[in-house]
Amino acid sequence: MDDMELEDVAKALVAPSKGILAADESTGTIKKRLDSINTPSTEETRRDYRELLLSTKGAGDFISGVILYDETIRQKATDGRPLTELIKAQGIIPGIKVDKGTKPLAFSDGELVTEGLDGLRERLNEYRELGARFAKWRAVIAIKDGIPSQYCIDVNSHALARYAALCQEAGLVPIVEPEVLMDGDHNIDECYAVTETTLKTVFDELYQQRVVLEQMLLKPNMVISGSDCPEQADVEEVASKTLYCFEQTVPAAVPGIVFLSGGQSEQQATMHLNAMNQMGKFPWEISYSFGRALQASALKTWQGKPENVEAAQAAFHHRAKLTSAARDGEYRPDME
Repeated sequence: MDDMELEDVAKALVAPSKGILAADESTGTIKKRLDSINTPSTEETRRDYRELLLSTKGAGDFISGVILYDETIRQKATDGRPLTELIKAQGIIPGIKVDKGTKPLAFSDGELVTEGLDGLRERLNEYRELGARFAKWRAVIAIKDGIPSQYCIDVNSHALARYAALCQEAGLVPIVEPEVLMDGDHNIDECYAVTETTLKTVFDELYQQRVVLEQMLLKPNMVISGSDCPEQADVEEVASKTLYCFEQTVPAAVPGIVFLSGGQSEQQATMHLNAMNQMGKFPWEISYSFGRALQASALKTWQGKPENVEAAQAAFHHRAKLTSAARDGEYRPDME
């Protein structure tokens, strides 16, 4: 794993039947998750929860890589081993979130830009020393009255491409994540239009900045109705419009598309992924990089209690197995 070429790492992350676990919630986000089960967010509880996921027996059958947060990549498991060693022992590739989160975009009302390019080269070198073999940077594009502006899409795409180039220079596979948010009452066609424009801009910037497409992965949203849209598109429409959008915008050289779940329920995200994989062969692998859609059941089962660890791991294993089936187009609702 340590001496794999970038192309080999990218391919391994989208190997058949496998996808990526996003366990890179920032300290603020993980606090919200732990609040939901009445568990205080401390360095220890955060470690315990993530160790629970990462040490689940057989997780490596369904999980190819895990995206960690800065705190987690430095932590040790209860047995004293670094968490990265725990991950590698399962045959899973450690990765790291490297952006510094979003801030309001100057001279733009209600739009955000992702920060974190300052000092990134040095951070990437350190993360590689700590065992990471891939990285992730998330840009956020919202749909509301009059937004997104092309200005917002341009600025975020430029930052994504600069990040991706620095990753490849440092020997890490970049996961490029331009997320068009589900929040809002927009319909699926508005999501399609914004996703298409965003992806075209992102790949234009990646080309300008000499990013090697064979050595990266794309982590996009699905083309989907806004969460408050009165008319929700069905599974088939989401799958077909998403794939059509990506056929128009994503070069065949990209090894894989690892979809984010972005606020969908576990079952919803699984059904959409399954429908896409049933629609035929595409130039890229169609896989997953799910956070909540892999973790929700496990978190709810755990409740912060040591006696629930085994049951929570069983819940996580079950969800990962179903998501893996969907990644192969073999999921059925009766498997739930």
